[in-house]
Amino acid sequence: MHGQVQGPSDDTSDGARAAVAVSIVMPCLNEAESLPHCIANAQEALRRIEARLGLDGEVVIADNGSHDGSQDLARSLGARVVDVAARGYGAALIGGFNGAHGRYLVMGDADGSYDFTDAVAMIAELEDGADLCMGSRFKGEIRPGAMPWKNRHIGNPVLTGILNLFFHSGISDAHCGLRAIRRDALRQLGLAGSGMEFASEMVIKASLKKLDVRELPATLSPDLRQRAPHLRPWRDGWRHLRYLFMLSPSWAFGVPAALLVVSGLAILLIAALHLAGAVGGPAAFGDSWAIVAGFMITTGHIAAMMQVATHLYGVRQGYRALNPLLGRFGRFLNLEYALIGGGLMILAGMIGLAAIAVWWRDLGFAALPTTVPLVCAATLGAIGTQTALGGVMLAVISGNDAAFVTSSNKST
Repeated sequence: MHGQVQGPSDDTSDGARAAVAVSIVMPCLNEAESLPHCIANAQEALRRIEARLGLDGEVVIADNGSHDGSQDLARSLGARVVDVAARGYGAALIGGFNGAHGRYLVMGDADGSYDFTDAVAMIAELEDGADLCMGSRFKGEIRPGAMPWKNRHIGNPVLTGILNLFFHSGISDAHCGLRAIRRDALRQLGLAGSGMEFASEMVIKASLKKLDVRELPATLSPDLRQRAPHLRPWRDGWRHLRYLFMLSPSWAFGVPAALLVVSGLAILLIAALHLAGAVGGPAAFGDSWAIVAGFMITTGHIAAMMQVATHLYGVRQGYRALNPLLGRFGRFLNLEYALIGGGLMILAGMIGLAAIAVWWRDLGFAALPTTVPLVCAATLGAIGTQTALGGVMLAVISGNDAAFVTSSNKST
């Protein structure tokens, strides 16, 4: 991580801080070819914002180390330049937001692909009470040659669909680069993604924080550069996808945990019932499947522990509300209960192993006729150990507090 969005920086190259309502921020890396068009377009948008809403503004170029003269060109065209040392799309925008003066922040690329006059209506939505207003190229216009077919028909729809499934965002275009957000809403999100995943992070955390997110049409045009874009579809698509899973404990850990535990328990139950004679006919699940079931249950249990840990971490970081179920049983979620519960499961597993040892002795130490009881006892001991050790991990994640759910994160 390369820093988080804070208030406006006090160190600007333009002397005294000006109080403005709207800042249009563009990340820039060697964009001298397209900057004249983009800055002029942004300035026209600001004129329309002032005429319609009575709000003044500024154009901020968040320069990410350009060596083609973009900085001097931008200043000569009336924009203010904020130099951002940390590299990456997200890092540049975070630096630009921190250096901007406005209470309303508009972000858009410096390659000529977006029409900043579309942001006039977005600022009107913020004035109306919205926290974040997203542009949607799919509700607006995608001009010929503006978006590769794999982005238009595969990448964006798939990633947006997954994001909506995981986080219930309800938007049509999660990766549109033209957006407007209130500064106070931005501070709540604690954005820190340095790369292209910054776009997903903003939408995800806004959804988790239950902010008022709205969407308006946006136009995408072919960019004005003669060189290849900074975007790398497969690499950046993977960065977005992995970020979706990292911020969704339920899908990354919870769903696999439930499937593994339920399936493993079902296999062991069927095997045990057949062994006890309660189920006739040929055994569908025998010793071999019982071993697989033990693996599934222990793996599912540790995945469930990871879900709780990552959920509580998100709550502690301030971008996720506490799950109501965890809040309801919060008094039982502490280190002592984890150690006691884990210890009891370990003890039960050891008693089971001792009983199996007696059975083995009675068989004259011959090979056991079935491994099902052994798998059950070993699995119980394993998940008991994981529960005890997981309790220590959860206490550390909770700020070295024995209570995993505290009054502070209940109210987050």
